[in-house]
Amino acid sequence: MPAFNQSRKNFIKLAFIALFVVIIARLFTLQVVTSKYKILADDQGIFRKVVYPDRGIVYDRKGRAILQNTIIYDLMVVPGKIRGTDTSALCNILGIDTAEFRKRIITAIIRNKSYRPSVFEALLTDEKMAKLNENMYKFAPGYFLQERPVRDYPYDAGGNILGYLSEVDSSFLKRHPDEGYQPGDYAGKAGLERTYEKVLMGQRGIEFYKRDNKNRLIGRLENGLYDTTAIAGQNMYTSIDIELQEFGEKLMENKIGSIVAIDPRTGGILCMVSSPTYKPRLLTGSERKKHYAELLLNPALPLLNRTVSATYSPGSTFKTLQALIGLHEGVITTDTRFSCSGAFYGCGRGRPMRCLDVGTFDLRHAITLSDNTYFAIVMQRVLDNPKYPNVDSSLSVWTRYMHGFGLGRKLGADVPSEKSGLIPSPALYDKMYGKGRWNYCTFRSVSIGQGEVTTTPLQVANEMAYIANKGWFYTPHIVDSIEGGDKFGMLNKFREKHVAFEIPDSVFEAVHDGMQLVVERGTGMNARVKGIDICGKTGTVENYIGTVKQPNHAFFCGFAPRDNPRIAIMCVVENSGRFGGTYAAPIVGLMIEKYLNDSIAGKDRKAKAEALSKLNLIPPRIYQAMRKQDSLMHARDSAYLIAKGYIKIVRDTIGLESEDDTEALDKLKKSKEGKPLPPPADSSNRGNPTEGILPQEPRRTLTVRDSSLMP
Repeated sequence: MPAFNQSRKNFIKLAFIALFVVIIARLFTLQVVTSKYKILADDQGIFRKVVYPDRGIVYDRKGRAILQNTIIYDLMVVPGKIRGTDTSALCNILGIDTAEFRKRIITAIIRNKSYRPSVFEALLTDEKMAKLNENMYKFAPGYFLQERPVRDYPYDAGGNILGYLSEVDSSFLKRHPDEGYQPGDYAGKAGLERTYEKVLMGQRGIEFYKRDNKNRLIGRLENGLYDTTAIAGQNMYTSIDIELQEFGEKLMENKIGSIVAIDPRTGGILCMVSSPTYKPRLLTGSERKKHYAELLLNPALPLLNRTVSATYSPGSTFKTLQALIGLHEGVITTDTRFSCSGAFYGCGRGRPMRCLDVGTFDLRHAITLSDNTYFAIVMQRVLDNPKYPNVDSSLSVWTRYMHGFGLGRKLGADVPSEKSGLIPSPALYDKMYGKGRWNYCTFRSVSIGQGEVTTTPLQVANEMAYIANKGWFYTPHIVDSIEGGDKFGMLNKFREKHVAFEIPDSVFEAVHDGMQLVVERGTGMNARVKGIDICGKTGTVENYIGTVKQPNHAFFCGFAPRDNPRIAIMCVVENSGRFGGTYAAPIVGLMIEKYLNDSIAGKDRKAKAEALSKLNLIPPRIYQAMRKQDSLMHARDSAYLIAKGYIKIVRDTIGLESEDDTEALDKLKKSKEGKPLPPPADSSNRGNPTEGILPQEPRRTLTVRDSSLMP
């Protein structure tokens, strides 16, 4: 045999011998040296109990628990051990038929094999729990009860802030392969529960028990030697004022829109109201899946957090920023005066932009009266500024200002699904009109917060914090501190002060003057509160769905008190059909009063709050869409499939993680079977807080061809 082949043969022999030695050594270690694995492998004699930790408790700014824990039970099954149990009795207690029973057993086997515990029915009701406790001896050893901490909401408010938990599915486990999740576990799917999941979740523990020959538990295995202790999640302290949140949700009942309030000194979010909202208790307990499907099918999109996920043209609230840019760029002074004879004709008399007040105004009074012409000229001067070589350069400078103010980009708040909004750039207009084929007159509506510019309510509230602080802000956030320390460094970015430009205080004082006059004798007088100096700005935004004109959106934003501001706030009421001062301004005034004075004073003010709460501004088209969606649950399978498709569209629109929609819909459909459709009703008398832009109805982008722009 050639020497080469002999050497290769010896190498192969040595490799096999080495592999054999390694295998023998490993088996010896596992079976003799380390008895743990031998013991744990004896599943017939050992019961493995998962100990779920308490999730972290969430507190508001005054130390009140707004999200805590309670105990509920899951019914667990080990499919390989159910032979001989009283299946009929179990089905009667749970209210299921044999077909549903077989489906659950098959699902458990597919997910977790025959001899590993799986959830047979999660989050048992008190009634089912009582019956099971009396009859569990009939179902041993294949079934057992597993306690599980679930969330409890002392105030049942702030659903869009707090979020909810949901059982992890296969897609979640694939996305988080190394984080210790197992089938049957729950994880945060929205709000703070999602953002701070790794802070709140804690660490599961395992307890091992011995069984006798009749499958009865007879004590701890090796006196608990192999047990692991459950570690509770970390508690969190937030900037939320839960009473202010409740009050805001009350004021926004029967309306579509949002309220965001920020402490400008810290960036802490005081309240974040998205309307319509949902009671967080709906998404916990045994009926969670049914309620989840109902909320997803609701055309009003109550699961959508409008404060960060809805974008709007900011309207005249945008004019405060135009004033800052104009003053800082030196194209105007506080005493610069422009006249309006009824419209802005700077782009030709054939293309006017209407203003509501005729006269000549300086900056302060232009802000007070929300004069369109004044701010159209200001932006025109900024873009035509001779110190820049062309309009591309000047628009780029304007865009940088807006980004520095916190617009056109995600702020990075600790709230999921935040949108960036849009601040137009030269690249955008090159794409829309062609390079060199656009100028200021092409997009003049942007100067008054219309056209292509869009913002989120959170961005507008943060804009107010920036103006209140005279040129700086902290990234808005909800969580202030974490008990036991910020182990993951999640709060570091909220400690950084953002100062984009060195703008003199005198520039801000001029803007503050105008904003205070807005409230004292301008378009925002309905926001006045006795004894509090409020600076504010109204906005009225044109609203289109497709090419169809809808009622205008109403905006009001501001801060208070003027000296040493403690709250920066904005409110948007969708489809109000009125000016920002009509509905949004009084809501903001009441919120400021509630926060700064801790109460609403006097019968008149309380009556005003009650009247605003009862005011129904929900458009009829939303009620029509609600009836249409509800009818799907009473239709045949074809319509049911449409409902399933709709849910996917909505879920993608809202930015929710995947759920078992089929199971949720099945549960909802079954609960509705045999129930007649609700009769059509006059929407003016409906009290259900609903609204939303349906996912299949894109908003129309306003252009310069829209001439009836409102202040």
